Amino acid sequence: MKKGELDFELPEELIAIHPSERRGASRLLVHHSARDESAHHAFSDLPQFFREGDLLVLNDTRVLPARLVLRKETGGRIEGLWLRPGGRIDEAQLMLSGGRLRTGLILVDSHQRATVELIEKLESGRWIARSLIGPWPGLLAEIGTSPLPPYIRRLRSVAGEEEIQVDDQERYQTIWANREGSIAAPTASLHFTEEMLRQLEVRGVQSAALTLHVGLGTFSPIEVEDVGDHRMHAEEYAVDPACARALDAARAEGRRVIAVGTTAARVLESLPADVEAGQGWTDCFILPGHRFRWVDGLLTNFHTPCSTLLAMVAALCQDQGGGGLEQLKRVYAEAVRERYRFYSYGDCSLWLP
Repeated sequence: MKKGELDFELPEELIAIHPSERRGASRLLVHHSARDESAHHAFSDLPQFFREGDLLVLNDTRVLPARLVLRKETGGRIEGLWLRPGGRIDEAQLMLSGGRLRTGLILVDSHQRATVELIEKLESGRWIARSLIGPWPGLLAEIGTSPLPPYIRRLRSVAGEEEIQVDDQERYQTIWANREGSIAAPTASLHFTEEMLRQLEVRGVQSAALTLHVGLGTFSPIEVEDVGDHRMHAEEYAVDPACARALDAARAEGRRVIAVGTTAARVLESLPADVEAGQGWTDCFILPGHRFRWVDGLLTNFHTPCSTLLAMVAALCQDQGGGGLEQLKRVYAEAVRERYRFYSYGDCSLWLP
């Protein structure tokens, strides 16, 4: 598969830079792959598409305040994104941009405190950095903000600074967020409310939570011409005993497993047929031709062109008996015509056989 095959036309005005007025007030496109049929609904209609005994698998990761705005001691602005812990509690891996950087450079925060020292340069804009004012969890809690995706630009007319709104602290977090570690939200889960969970439970739908800490693997763009040559960054996951038991029971009883989001789907497809509780790292890259072991259906947002996430949805469409990538692109063209909102704060789609 060539990168260009994953491209499609997306009007800029359909990229959602704000969440819906209230959580759950989004639109839902439901697509049955084998029949190649789509229907347009509100997210509040979701329960009618589930059967009693279906198992929803959720990602319970919690987004860290991973975005940093620092400056050189000479005043130059440096954008930072915390990626993962380092070998010591005061070390971490950061993605940095915004000026000439070198080993030993000291970066300061808004209070002009010496905050971060650059220790080692890695590839692709990544650095090992040492916190100079305590362990990284405390530093992020003190000066970090929500790591909104880079396409969300809200500029203050006076300061010219990117604005992180108060609502983002709550809306860019799922209602079941539990285990801190992500630098991006599992966005399909952002639509859910407590009321929706109650409705699904009344319908007999079961749920189980696993964890995938979203990192570079999920959102790094494909930059090579041959998609199969793309290298996925590994992301940390965990499956607890309750989730493992729920998965084994669903499979043994022939019940459907529906992944809420591509991150949950990625963990599921990294697991063996006989799942056991545990944790690890996955660099699973799902392309058309993949035979899904666990995922029968997928609730997911509308993804960026030329992305690994788009390739995963195309793979599921094909595995469900549909036309794969070409069918997916027809569905996306319909979503564009119907003015669905795309990306993290956008609307969602449900892919069923």
